[in-house]
This record gives sequence, structure tokens and C-alpha cells, in this order.
Amino acid sequence: MTDSIALFGAPGSPYTRKMLAVLRYRRIPYRLLPRTGRALEGLPKPKVGLLPTFFLPSDQGELEAVTDSTPIIRRLERDHAGRGVRPTDPALAFLDALIEDYADEWLTKAMFHYRWAYADDIRKGAAVLPGWSDYSVADEVLAERGKMISERQISRLYVVGSNPTTGPVIEASYKRFLALLEDHLRTHHFLMGDRPGTSDFGVFGQLTQLAHFDPTPMAVTLDIAPRVLAWSGNMEDLSGMEPDEADWIAINPLPRTLTALLAEIGRTYVPVMLANAQALADGATEVRTQVDGQAWTQSPFPYQAKCLQWLRADHGALPATSRAQVDAWLAGSGCDALFR
Repeated sequence: MTDSIALFGAPGSPYTRKMLAVLRYRRIPYRLLPRTGRALEGLPKPKVGLLPTFFLPSDQGELEAVTDSTPIIRRLERDHAGRGVRPTDPALAFLDALIEDYADEWLTKAMFHYRWAYADDIRKGAAVLPGWSDYSVADEVLAERGKMISERQISRLYVVGSNPTTGPVIEASYKRFLALLEDHLRTHHFLMGDRPGTSDFGVFGQLTQLAHFDPTPMAVTLDIAPRVLAWSGNMEDLSGMEPDEADWIAINPLPRTLTALLAEIGRTYVPVMLANAQALADGATEVRTQVDGQAWTQSPFPYQAKCLQWLRADHGALPATSRAQVDAWLAGSGCDALFR
């Protein structure tokens, strides 16, 4: 199919699963390239080897490799009509983007932490992850690759801020998030109402691992939020849905369940995003702040500073009435600190 989008990814990549779900829901033809054989021969290399990698035409018409899920979703919105995942109301679209970034940049800390901080999760990751690249090898080769992956990832826990001090903070925040989403799903089918937004797909991507693969957070999810477990299973393929413009969530007033989620975002994601941006601006080698009264340290992450810049640009570009609406929603949540 020459008119289908080619991409390269893996089942253990939350962002791959996020984007595959978007493509299915939007009924955009795609080809998921196999991770073995010669599927990638002749294709351009991405600047940074991240998953998923999409192969899309550049402005000059040449094929290029792109990897950032949020800009890719926005490009797909421009290039493919119908069944959009960005709300048409500018204020709600901004809120949707903020929650998506929270999923991409904060919930992923829980995903990485649980996978590489607990023995059962490490064992499963080491056994299964290398097989997603190539399982037709000798047992000892597969075992050695699993050992290499787990040792490398465990050594990188500090990058996302996971350590003995912050681990309990990450886990407590995940449990609160589950309870909040469970509450929201009592009255709404998706975060954005009766049709999914980008935030739904961002959260889903992380839950493909937290709720459906890694043993420790799987048990936590089932215990706290069985609706969330069911919801994330349904999110995998929404191609049969027939969304309507009236399905976006009512915003006057904003549901209390989303207001509560904003407070959780302000409690965790916001102080880390601000401290990271400040550390990079200062040329510091370590991010230091407090989350929930506990010390938080991690390596500076330039990409997250870009995410904050993009959110601020989106906020500044809102029509005046929409910006006033957003600011009223964020007031007192802690999220307003991002845009001062």
C-alpha cells in the first residue's frame, strides 16, 4: 500500500501503542514495519533513535524519519480530515494537550520506575523485551540480550528521577491518578467526554505497560481501578466508533473529576517541569525540587523544557476569551504556575 503510513515501533513502547491506537481510531492506513529482516533497509534514520519512528514526507517531498508523538498527531490532524482527536473548542483543546503532556512526561516516570525497580518486573522485562526484536535465536543469546537491556535500563533510572527517595512519591502519584481516572470513568467514557482526545491516547499509551504488562503496577491498577483496566483495553482499537461533535465534554462548568485531575497534575508534574526548565536555563547538572514535600532530583531533560515551551506557546496563542477560560480552570490547581 503506497498510500499507507510506514512506522517502526515495539509493543513495549507506550508511545508506539499510543500512536497505533490513534491511527486505528482515525482509520488512517498504516504499515507497522517488522523489527526483523530487511524492513528498514533504505529508509532514513531519525536524529534520535526513539520509538515509534514514522516515515513521512518532508516539506521538500523527501522521506524523513520523525519520532515525536505529539507533533505527529497534530500533523495527522492537518493532513487527514474527520474523526479528529483534538477538541474543536480552543480552551478544551488546550486542556487536552496539557493532560496529554502530563501522561507523556510524568506518567512515563511511573512506567519506567515500576518496570526497573522491582524484581518480578525486571525479570519479565528481561525475558520478553528482547524477544520483541528477534526471538528466533538461541536461548542463551536471548538471555544475554535481556540481561544487557535490564542492566542498561536500571542504570538509567536516575534519568527519570527514580531513586529510593523519589520512588514512593512516584508510586503514590500513580495510585492517586488511578483513583482520579476511575472516578472520572464513572460518568464519562473518555477524559474528553464521549469521544477520545489526545489526552486519552497519551494516558492509554502509558497504561499499556503499567496496567497490562508489568506485574507490580498491573496488580495495583486492578486493586484500585478496575474501570481503568477495562477502559485501557478498549482504547486499543476504537476504529468502530462513530464520534459526533456533540460528544466532546461539557465545559461550563468543567466536570469536578477533571478539576481534581488538574490538582494532581499541579501537585507532581508542574514542580518538576518548572525545576527542569530552570536547571537547564542555569546550566545546572542536576534538577532539584520538592514533590509532595519530598526531595526530587533527576538529570536535566532538554526535551521536557521544549514541551513546556510548546505549552506556553499554545497558551499564548489562545483567543482572549479561551485563555480566560483556561486560566479560570487552572487557578488554584498549581497548573497556573506554568504560565506565569
